[in-house]
Parts: sequence; C-alpha cells; structure tokens
Amino acid sequence: MSSMQSLFLAAAALLLAACSSNPPPPRAPSALPNVQVLSPPLAMPVLERQRTLRIYLPSSYAQSTRRYPVIYMHDGQNLFDDATSYVGEWGVDEAMNELARTTAFEAIVVGIDHGGEKRFNELNPWPHPRLGPGEGEQYLRFVVEVVKPFIDAQYRTQPEAKATAVIGSSMGGLISHAAMQRYPQVFGKAGIFSPAYWTAPAIFEEAAQKPLPAEARVYLYMGGREGGDMVPDVQRMHALLRQQPVALEYRLVPEADHNEAAWRAEFARAVRWLYDVK
Repeated sequence: MSSMQSLFLAAAALLLAACSSNPPPPRAPSALPNVQVLSPPLAMPVLERQRTLRIYLPSSYAQSTRRYPVIYMHDGQNLFDDATSYVGEWGVDEAMNELARTTAFEAIVVGIDHGGEKRFNELNPWPHPRLGPGEGEQYLRFVVEVVKPFIDAQYRTQPEAKATAVIGSSMGGLISHAAMQRYPQVFGKAGIFSPAYWTAPAIFEEAAQKPLPAEARVYLYMGGREGGDMVPDVQRMHALLRQQPVALEYRLVPEADHNEAAWRAEFARAVRWLYDVK
C-alpha cells in the first residue's frame, strides 16, 4: 500500500471517528448571505437516508427573472462555511461572487452534504476491500432522480446538460467522473479534482468502453504533491480521455497538496474553463 493510500485510509478513520464521537471545537460561520441551507433534508429513497442541500444563489437572483446554469457539488459541508467544514472550506460563495463581479458569469451552486461515516461508500460506485461496499450508483440516482428535479422545480435553472456541471474532489472527484460517465445526458461538464481513482480501478475500463460525447467538457486537476498513485492515475486517465472527442483541460499543479486550500485555489479557474468564461 502506498503512503498516499495509507494517509487516505487514515483520513477515512478520522472522519468516521469524528462522526461517531465528540465533534471538533466550533469555528465561526463564514457562509455569505446568499447561501441557504435547505430544510428539511431530502429523502434518499434507495439508500433510506436523508441528505441536506446547501444552495448558493447569485446576488442578482432575487432581482431578475433570468434562468441560471447549475453546478452540483459533493461534500456540501466543506464548500461555503468554515463552521461546518472538515478542515477548511472551498470558499465557493466568495469565488462565485467574484466571478460575477469580474466576468458577469453567474450560476446556482448546489452543495450536497456528504454522509459522514457513509461518505466513502456513497461516493464510490464499486466496492473496496477496506472502504466497504460501493453505493455510488445509488447516490447518483438520488442526485439525478431526486436532487436535480427538485432544484429545477424550485429555482429558475437552465436544466439542459450543456448548462449543468458536476464538481468534486478526492472521492467527490471520482463520483463526479462517474456522474458524467453514466449520465452524460444530465451533466455536460465535470470538474474532477484530485480523483481517488485508486479506490476504483474499474473506472478506467468503464471510461474506455463508454466514450464521452463530443459536447462534453472535462476539467481534470491534480496536485503534484498528492503522493502515491494519485498523479500516475490521473495521467493515465488524461491519456485515455485524450483519445476521445471531448473538450479536455488537464492541470497538474506541482506544489499543490491534497486539501481544501488547493481546491479552493483552483475552483474559479475550473468554472471559467468549464463554462468558457473569458
């Protein structure tokens, strides 16, 4: 087992402990006013659980009648608010506000909370000998069949695949890739950050056997200091996707680690490329 895999499994153990024992000391809330935490949580019929959604609405939303693209993201607790994050937030709300100010691009962002001790199962479409059974397909069905129809019904969205992105990191990067692979008619864009491909090697065969459509846009990102097989795996996937007719952007940032600070630094750049924002 590589050092990165050992660290990853240690992080899984820490997350499990955090979910089942005393929580960490509280941090000050940092979410901006245009972030809503929806209540009650949505039911996950297949998995017989519930899940909270966190919604970022553009500042112009209340004063306009226009429809907006939608970005779906995993690990919602880590996106907007330091108080709910595991080890720091992405700053998605601040980044989207800044994009609106500097480029006029606006989008709704839907953060889907992770399942705590179930996170590693829900975000992997395949079973893993140490992380447990894979519930990724059931999770994706929840996103596609429950979350997206709810969002499209409640908000002024552009529901077409060409306006809909899915973004996540680590296990969230893995499930984001699987989302576009299995539901290209729903997700036309994917931001795949630091994907944990080593937990699901079958994704390489699936990606090879089911080429993405030509209109798809894929942003593939990795930090050069993430260790283990992380960098070789993403290079292998990059080489595979280059043989397909998709629009593909590959970013290897040599000094970046596997953490929220790195993903925060990359987020706005990824959104601009996915939506072709100049």
